[in-house]
Amino acid sequence: MAATAVIVIDMLSPYDHEDVEPLERSAEQVVPRLSELVRRAHRRDDVELIYVNDNHGDFTASREEIEDRARKGRRPDLVEPLLPPHDCAFLSKVRHSAFFGTSLEYLLNHREIDTVVLTGQVTEQCILYTALDAYVRHYDIRVPEDCVAHIHADLADAAVRMMERNMRAGITTAAECLDM
Repeated sequence: MAATAVIVIDMLSPYDHEDVEPLERSAEQVVPRLSELVRRAHRRDDVELIYVNDNHGDFTASREEIEDRARKGRRPDLVEPLLPPHDCAFLSKVRHSAFFGTSLEYLLNHREIDTVVLTGQVTEQCILYTALDAYVRHYDIRVPEDCVAHIHADLADAAVRMMERNMRAGITTAAECLDM
């Protein structure tokens, strides 16, 4: 069984919301490193790759429909490199935390995961709230700073400091996060 899970949060986005321009700029920097981390994680037997993505208010949307909307959105170049492999878990979410209203906790327990690597967007929102929920559930947390995108750099910096200090998250890089 895998002891570590790389969780990709909300990267299947049509990029059609308020504050999208700063998020796009940040995601442009993140996507190359995150797509490489996803490839590395997917090849390893000791790492579980899990996608958790906002359903954007469509409670009937399937994985394929969420992927299709993202590919047809403003920035398919930010989506295509991160389309989930067919054999990895995909969970739909409706709020900020990847745990809220999803089966993520059950999946992690079933796979005997003790460490979560949080990646995706938005650092100061969904990543932060997922980290808090992981912390209160006693998971070890890693956040590769070069694999999380933000809207507001100052808030992202504060969120990373909070995760490190208050949630004991290991702040790392894509190159190092699976070797800690």
